[in-house]
Amino acid sequence: MELGLSPPHLSSSPEDLYLTPGTPPGTPPPPDAPLPGEVKRSQPLPIPTSRNLLREEELRTSSLPSIPNPFPELCSPPSQTPILGGPSTARGLLPRDASRPHVVKVYSEDGACRSVEVAAGATARYVCEMLVQRAHALSDENWGLVECHPHLALERGLEDHESVVEVQAAWPIGGDSRFVFRKNFAKYELFKSSPHSLFPEKMVSSCLDAHTGISHEDLIQNFLNAGSFPEIQGFLQLRGSGRKLWKRFFCFLRRSGLYYSTKGTSKDPRHLQYVADVNESNVYVVTQGRKLYGMPTDFGFCIKPNKLRNGHKGLRVFCSEDEQSRTCWLAAFRLFKYGVQLYKNYQQAQSRHLRPSCVGSPPLRSVSDNTLVAMDFSGHAGRVIENPREALSAALEEAQAWRKNHRLSLPTPGSGTSLSAAIHRTQPWFHGRISREESQRLIGQQGLVDGLFLVRESQRNPQGFVLSLCHLQKVKHYLILPVSNPGLLTRPPREAPRPAVYLGPPALSFAPAQALGTSALPRRDPLESLPDLPPRPLWPSPQSEEEGRLYFSMDDGQTRFTDLLQLVQFHQLNRGILPCLLRHCCTRVAL
Repeated sequence: MELGLSPPHLSSSPEDLYLTPGTPPGTPPPPDAPLPGEVKRSQPLPIPTSRNLLREEELRTSSLPSIPNPFPELCSPPSQTPILGGPSTARGLLPRDASRPHVVKVYSEDGACRSVEVAAGATARYVCEMLVQRAHALSDENWGLVECHPHLALERGLEDHESVVEVQAAWPIGGDSRFVFRKNFAKYELFKSSPHSLFPEKMVSSCLDAHTGISHEDLIQNFLNAGSFPEIQGFLQLRGSGRKLWKRFFCFLRRSGLYYSTKGTSKDPRHLQYVADVNESNVYVVTQGRKLYGMPTDFGFCIKPNKLRNGHKGLRVFCSEDEQSRTCWLAAFRLFKYGVQLYKNYQQAQSRHLRPSCVGSPPLRSVSDNTLVAMDFSGHAGRVIENPREALSAALEEAQAWRKNHRLSLPTPGSGTSLSAAIHRTQPWFHGRISREESQRLIGQQGLVDGLFLVRESQRNPQGFVLSLCHLQKVKHYLILPVSNPGLLTRPPREAPRPAVYLGPPALSFAPAQALGTSALPRRDPLESLPDLPPRPLWPSPQSEEEGRLYFSMDDGQTRFTDLLQLVQFHQLNRGILPCLLRHCCTRVAL
């Protein structure tokens, strides 16, 4: 018995059998579709079952009761999450979404850490300005970020235009690499110092070929000009396959890369061996070369390819003869790699230094401060000082009086107080009780430039201090000792002419000897019969009111200073016994 119902494939039209999902009925088949009688076995019919499964899953999920999330902080936005990096950051790759903020950890020299949230394209200069503002430090061009790899004993100062996120993304997974925030006075010293101190003539091929000296501007211009071909050459020691196997080669640094000669000092292309590419590598300073790499000297540097992430394989470690040659190689590598961009960073730093920036700059004076005038209140009534010279002298006298009244009192020789409670403890250049090696390490990390100094307590003399000063890329130490005030002037010695003394009555003293009827007797000095007494002051000195005060001196009391602050301020303006002025103070800030 037939019910009048037919299967779907019998009631459907031939066109509906070849329609794709989502195509309305009645649409003509495509031209390349086969006829109803010509069904191709190799092309199965599409069955739209995925859409039905998705609908069933949605209905099942909506019917279940909602369960609260027990860990909402793991699903919060990136700006509120305590985790520093996402999945892409944990794998050591760049994040896919460049608009999302990134968290960068920065360490200070005392080991403190601070996390900074930056954008994907944040530069090293921008991060430094943020840290200067948060640390309430003075903003200048010398602050910088240092990329440190303690497991490799490598350090490199980031350039101002480098992206911090890109540098961090190249670090190995789970390593101890970090950014350190500190000053680097040698960052732009290559644009300031003389060419002979930074680029010796024996290491610059253009100077040797011309047989004449070259000015500093022309030498830097040759490095910045892409059409010129300067060359740095000199002997370097390269590490071989063994840890203590070092060989001495004559090396050449050009725009195309670093080479060494296999036959003496020959520049023949047949004898040159390619070492590293300048554009695809970074140069680092080796901090513990003797311990980790077995270097023969302490002046080592390393060229690390950008594609190398972990391990010692692929590192090209070199060792120079002295600090001057190492500084020359490092400066030339930076000029070859960055070129004009490095000079633009220097110009921008100079322009920021000349004009106050919005970050870390002191507040501008108000209108009321600009309308202040000098007043004299020494008399019964105050008067306005109109003469500029008189106003300046009054200001200096007031400053000296304030310094004398508010200066911290120094101990006397008989007092039991120590020299620790003095004004120098509040200064950024004072580093307390650190060793000689630690002071040399701090100065070396912040750049071996002339005039970089710090003051520390002496380890051998408990009451003395030491001034550590960098000059000609060497750190020298000067002992500062407390000396007592001479107080009052004493009686002259016996060899000096004696003062006039009273010898007796006038008649006896001035009468001739013949009138007395006796022979002439020698005049006797009454001072010879007096016992030897301690020297007694004859007249007060101008410093009698400060008798017993201690002073500080570096030349055995010939030049005395009331405190260490006055000593530093004096040598910032006058060289004195030092080889150079005190230009930069070695300071550390806590983040």
